[in-house]
This record gives sequence, structure tokens and C-alpha cells, in this order.
Amino acid sequence: MPESYFLFSSGNLRRKDNVVRLTAEDQRFKDIKIETTRDIYLFGEVNTNTKCLNYLSEKKIPVHLFNYYGYYTGTFYPREQHVSGNLLIQQVTHYTDEEKRLLIAQKIIEAASHNILRNLRYYLQRGKELGDYIDEIKSLQRQISQTLKVEELMGIEGNIRKVYYSSWPIIINQKIEFEKRVKRPPDNMINALISYGNTFMYTVCLSELYVTQLNPTISYLHSAGNRRFSLSLDTAEVFKPLLVDRLIFSLLNKNMITEKDFDKESNFCYMKPAGQQKFLRAFQDRLEETVKHRSLGRNVSYRRLVRLEGYKLIKHLMGEKEYEGFKIWW
Repeated sequence: MPESYFLFSSGNLRRKDNVVRLTAEDQRFKDIKIETTRDIYLFGEVNTNTKCLNYLSEKKIPVHLFNYYGYYTGTFYPREQHVSGNLLIQQVTHYTDEEKRLLIAQKIIEAASHNILRNLRYYLQRGKELGDYIDEIKSLQRQISQTLKVEELMGIEGNIRKVYYSSWPIIINQKIEFEKRVKRPPDNMINALISYGNTFMYTVCLSELYVTQLNPTISYLHSAGNRRFSLSLDTAEVFKPLLVDRLIFSLLNKNMITEKDFDKESNFCYMKPAGQQKFLRAFQDRLEETVKHRSLGRNVSYRRLVRLEGYKLIKHLMGEKEYEGFKIWW
């Protein structure tokens, strides 16, 4: 089964026969077997060359790049091998037609808000005082189908998230000062975890969309002109409550990640390398967990669910079946 490789050492990344070798500064090396590689994550200062990049492109392996603080800086995205002109036309048509674009965007936010509510109900059943937050989000959720513009929909999504995040101090057992979402830069350990987790959710979506025939630069909720791979941002909205938020709750409530895993400067909080690796191991384990799929009648991994989301969107674009965003049913 293909897997993701996370490389934290600085050094040189080169092709050697049928493997890609990372040679660290102390001359220790790690060989990556290409035939079992899904994508590569590079942390630290890594030098490479066009011979290696051409080989990775030939083998259809994306490479995601991160800076010293563990934050995403970009992706080497191989040339698309399976391109459908008809699908591309339909993607563009559904973006330029405001009504068609709005419908897809509404479905994304309906699914995302449903999954947020599932998280809150899960902790409500475990004695957390979350009833008021659930009622407020349900009220906002009813406004989704009434929106007339994507910008209006984004405003409702922002309000849902604001209410949701205000409930986190109740869900999380550790005493952490967390009042609101702060992104650039994150100002406390929860904001740092959210930013870190959302980044990996985005890259997972990008890697899985690459397998489909979808063009990742054409999106519906997010403006296609804001970020290069904005369709990954759309897809990530659906899965963040399940794969990022639930993981953060679990890691903090089990004290697997604590304040010791963070460094804090004047207005900037970031995870230490050891904390980053703990989160990544847990995130990878979560992606490989399986659930019985209602339609397919068999177990599929959470990672596979992300790819299936792309296939559902293709069917919508091609007029085969209306898109419904993934909704947690357990």
C-alpha cells in the first residue's frame, strides 16, 4: 500500500537508481522506495536537483514543503498525467456560473457544519455543557440554503466557526487560554495545532485530488484566484472536523501533547520538532483508520474518503449525480 514519507533531516535529496535518497549532513541516509510512495513531506533545509524532480514527476509523486516552524510553504506538483478536456470545461463552467458555483459551495458548508455539530453532540453526550453552542450553530446552518452569493455563504461559515471555536475551552480538559482563532501567526498552542493540522489536511486533499482528473486550481467555495490549489481548501473544509479537530481534542485531553511541546515568542507560538512528529504520527494513524462505507458496503480508510469526495464532485460536474458533501454518520 502506498505511504507518505516525512523527512525531518536537512541534507540532499537525490535519485539513486530506483530510489530517492535523502543524505543528511552527518552522512546518514534514508532511501525512499518509489513504488510504495504516495507523497513526500520535506521539513528543514533540503537540497535537490532536476534529475530527482524529473524522476518524482515521472512517478507522479507530489512533494510538500515546510519551513523550520513546520508550516506549509508549497508543493512540487507533478505534471498531470490523466487530463480530461470535457471535465475541465465543466469545472470552469460550474465556477463561472454563479448559481452552479453557489450550489456546490452550499453543499460543502452544509457538510462541514453537519460534521461540526456531530463533534459537539459527541462531547455533549459525555457531559460537556454544549447545548447553547449547538442551538446557535443549527440556527446559522438553516441560513445556508438561503444565501444568494458565495461571499454571503462565507460569512455564515465564518460565524459557524466562531461559535464552534468558542466551545473548545469546554471540550478541552487542559487549561489553555483560547478565545478566538488567530492564524498569522498563531498566538497559542491551540491555534498552532489548528494551523498545523489544517495544513496537513490541505496537503492530503491535494495528494488525493491529484489521483482524480480534477484540476485543483478551480474551486467553488474559495475563490480560484486566491490560492493556487484552492479546490484542496474546499475539500479540506468538509474533513477538518473529523480528521483535524477530533484529533486535537484527543491529543490534548489525553495529555499526549502539552505546553512542553511548544515554544512561545512575543506573539508567535509554534510546535517544537518533537511535538510536530507526535502530531504527524497520530494524524497518519487516523488517516489509515477505516469505517464501513454505507454505499460501497465495505471498509474504507479516512484517506480514501477524501479521494471519494473528488469522484463525487466529478459526477456532479458531469451531470450524473448531484454532489452531497461527506457527512459523519457515526
